[in-house]
Amino acid sequence: MPGFGIAEAAGVGLDGRERPSEDVVVVLPEAVILLDGASTLREDLPSGGSYARELGAQLAGRLTAAPEIDLAQHVAAAIRSVARHNGFTPGESPSSTVSIVRWDDTTVEALVLCDSPVAVFLADAVEVVADDRLRSLPPGGYRGRLSRGEGFGAGHCEALQASGDRLDQFRNTEGGFWVAEAVPAAAHQAVRASWPLADVRAVLMASDGVSCGVDDYGIFSWEDMRSLAASAGPQAVLDAVREAEKSDPDGQRWPRVKPHDDQALVYLDFS
Repeated sequence: MPGFGIAEAAGVGLDGRERPSEDVVVVLPEAVILLDGASTLREDLPSGGSYARELGAQLAGRLTAAPEIDLAQHVAAAIRSVARHNGFTPGESPSSTVSIVRWDDTTVEALVLCDSPVAVFLADAVEVVADDRLRSLPPGGYRGRLSRGEGFGAGHCEALQASGDRLDQFRNTEGGFWVAEAVPAAAHQAVRASWPLADVRAVLMASDGVSCGVDDYGIFSWEDMRSLAASAGPQAVLDAVREAEKSDPDGQRWPRVKPHDDQALVYLDFS
């Protein structure tokens, strides 16, 4: 098994209050699973975190029992099982991103469904496996409010609700975005990549509460993130992202869903 480090930190809920993290990391002998349960304003559904924990347990059991089966098949079966067990139906279910890195004696492979990217460091390059379909959709109106300096608060929650209602029509549909929810076929829309094991030096797996440091805040590159994680540990990366957010407490410079998102970062050292 490669050397590894993990750091996790809870953010805040959509109401700005502290609550347990909805990110989930599962480490297996030859795989790592990272899930980011989606926050929701709906009180009639379980939290995204509870969904992610149940989905993670399903995936862990399936990957352990049948490591030879294709990753997308495992994800589809896990989504189906969680949906059936809870009576979830499309549009009436919590949801979660899925990122999996799996390796054997010859190959490293990655699967990414929705916005929890995987960065793979080779001898002379970094390849980022990212599912950008959600990010490519028109941004919600809440971003305009924040950029005008109106801040997080009751008006922000109302704007988030309107944005969420708009996104519902794009979830798990062609031309929209794909996520683990109650549609098993979403698993086969994941972004995939693989590499010879001998070529891989390191891997970073990040929930969007960490990858925003690269994609949105620009406080470091993926190479910078790897260097910091290797030298000071993954927690140092999380701390750097938090410090950036604290410098923008009202979300005016970097409009975002909430002041601080949950954070999860896995650093795998194959060298």
